Parts: sequence; C-alpha cells; structure tokens
Amino acid sequence: MESAIERIPDIKTLGDAVPFVGRIREIIEVIQLFEDFEPQELEALARYMRCYRAPLGAEIIREGDQGDFMLLILEGSVEIVKKDIRGQAQIMGSARPGKTLGEMSLIDGEPRFASCVALEPVTFAVLDREALSRILTEEPRVGVKLMMELLMLLNQRLRSVSAQLMECMEARRSRIR
Repeated sequence: MESAIERIPDIKTLGDAVPFVGRIREIIEVIQLFEDFEPQELEALARYMRCYRAPLGAEIIREGDQGDFMLLILEGSVEIVKKDIRGQAQIMGSARPGKTLGEMSLIDGEPRFASCVALEPVTFAVLDREALSRILTEEPRVGVKLMMELLMLLNQRLRSVSAQLMECMEARRSRIR
C-alpha cells in the first residue's frame, strides 16, 4: 500500500533507513530528541523508517492535509509556512538536518498545522503511524522511549508557544492602557 508521503509529486523513495543509520546517528548526537537512545536502539528505530529525497520547491507537508507521519531531516533544509486568517502564506521558520517535523499529526492524526517546502534538495527519514504501532508492539522499550521523547518535545513547544502568547497578551494590554 502506498503511504501518504509517496503520493507527493517528485518524491523519490530511497528505501528503509538502515543504510542511513550512520547519518542518523551523526545528526542525533547533536539533537535532543534521541539523545537517550543507545546505538542498537537507533538501529532498531531505523528499521521502521523509510527514506526519501525531494527536490527544491517540493511541498513535503501540506497544511490542512491528513497526516500520519513525522520526518527527520537528514540533508538539506525546508521552510515552514502557515496561512494567516486572510489566507496569505506566512513564514514561521526553517528546519535543517536533525529537525523533526509532523509529530503532532503522527500522534493525533489531525490535519497538518503548516506546510513544509524544500529550500534545496532534501533527504529525510519518515516514521508513519503504522510503523510506530509496530515499534510499540515489537520493540516496546524503543517505542516507549520514542513516545516519551516525543511527549517531551511537544511539551517544550507548548510551553514556548504559551510564553509567546502571554507576551502578546501583555503587549496588547499595554497598548490598550
């Protein structure tokens, strides 16, 4: 069965992530998400991931689409874009190697919050919900560790957004006075 990522135009399937374990390990050593994983746990996780390459300009994740996967950027960079209330695209940021994207939809299956567009050719590893379920069943230690890391990552992002919201509310109150 074709996955959601494979339906995106111009995406080239590179196969499972096992051949990319060395690159994944290099990246993971400098990011927090997988810092508690042992080398054998990373290799186990890589067996459940698939790798892809997208050209410059490819929309890897489309805002509003149903999503069931997250990705880990291995090479290249993407721009994160969100439409404002007028429907105009607003750049929220960019992501480089080591950044994960799409965790929220992986967990809750809700539509994508923002789009991700390749700023250059991008190579990335994908973990979809089906593979996550298999990890939890077949490699429970790795699965629980991954879920805890995702929970901490999403919690950190929520705290950051909450702090930004409070700053905006305070600035608005100051203008009203």
